[in-house]
Amino acid sequence: MTAVAVTGMGIAAPNGLGAADYWAATLGAKSGIGRITRFDPSSYPAQLAGEIPGFEAADHLPGRLLPQTDRVTRLSLAAADWALADAGVDVAAFDPLDMGVVTASHAGGFEFGQDELQKLWAKGSQFVSAYQSFAWFYAVNSGQISIRHGMKGPSGVVVSDQAGGLDALAQARRLIRKGTPLIIGGAVDASVCPWGWVAQLAGGRMSDSDEPTRAYLPFDRDARGYVPGEGGALLTLEPTEAARARGATVHGELAGYGATIDPPPHSGRPCTLRTAIRIALDDAAAAPGDIDVVFADGAGVPDLDRAEAAAISEVFGAGRVPVTVPKTMTGRLHSGAAPLDVACALLAMRAGLIPPTVHIDPCPEYDLDLVLYQARPATVRTALVLARGHGGFNSAMVVRAAPAGT
Repeated sequence: MTAVAVTGMGIAAPNGLGAADYWAATLGAKSGIGRITRFDPSSYPAQLAGEIPGFEAADHLPGRLLPQTDRVTRLSLAAADWALADAGVDVAAFDPLDMGVVTASHAGGFEFGQDELQKLWAKGSQFVSAYQSFAWFYAVNSGQISIRHGMKGPSGVVVSDQAGGLDALAQARRLIRKGTPLIIGGAVDASVCPWGWVAQLAGGRMSDSDEPTRAYLPFDRDARGYVPGEGGALLTLEPTEAARARGATVHGELAGYGATIDPPPHSGRPCTLRTAIRIALDDAAAAPGDIDVVFADGAGVPDLDRAEAAAISEVFGAGRVPVTVPKTMTGRLHSGAAPLDVACALLAMRAGLIPPTVHIDPCPEYDLDLVLYQARPATVRTALVLARGHGGFNSAMVVRAAPAGT
């Protein structure tokens, strides 16, 4: 089977724009969670989010794109630019049909849609932008990235909530194994706006704490829900041998993937996350003992945390593998969360450091070896990234360090 390499990373996170800033903030346990500034949250029960500060779209994109794009697409376009630059890719050297884009989306361009609906209600249909026809759509990030870079090869979008980012990377991996030379894959999500906020509140899993350091507490005895955030990561993916041939730096490889769907609630049947983990390990030809660290999904909801901890312990043994949840510094970024964890795992391999989980007082019953408060020195060659989406989606991906010589 064709080995699939990550040659570029584009990161936009609440605690850092770009890979270098994000990694420095993560190692320094810098949190990006705070009170919402993008709208007045005082009338809502949840008022904290992981917002990306300092991103001015006009600094990164041509003016013609600004009227037709939502914040999520602007962030995605910038992240795609950074991923291609990091990979040293000259798109003009590729046939347009040899390049594709696969992204995931949790909500699409919610803020753009909200603004246009307000114009419709307040002023009338003649004031609604023609760009509303696509700017709100789940597939808009794939479309805009492909147009910007002339990528006319196999492309698509995946919608499976928090699991979507791994599912998008898995689909990109499949396309490369089928012969596409270059894919931009991953996800960025951003729906911190009143319309998006109400939609998330309806799920009933958001934390209503007003303390940024005690609001999102996966595997903690006081877990009370999650804090949403905006951001994620887009990755440049290529066949490893082709990347080597053009002299690219290979950050690592997507070595294995597994996905399952949980049975309906109250069915009496167990969570199937452990099955997804085993499928991913088998796909990577890896044993549990080969995994150096698990990047957990970390729902921050007691029942979900308990099920994830049980799955990890069943596969690896209680307390036998380091577990980390760096998203405690960003909030849950929906589809963008898992690709950001994949990028974080690759950065951990390069640095020989496992990033920390912050703010939590772990619940002893989970019996996990959580990496707490500060980075832990370790040789990281193989990592497992987990993601779980609302509705029972489970995804697992094995990420392996770059082979010798790359």
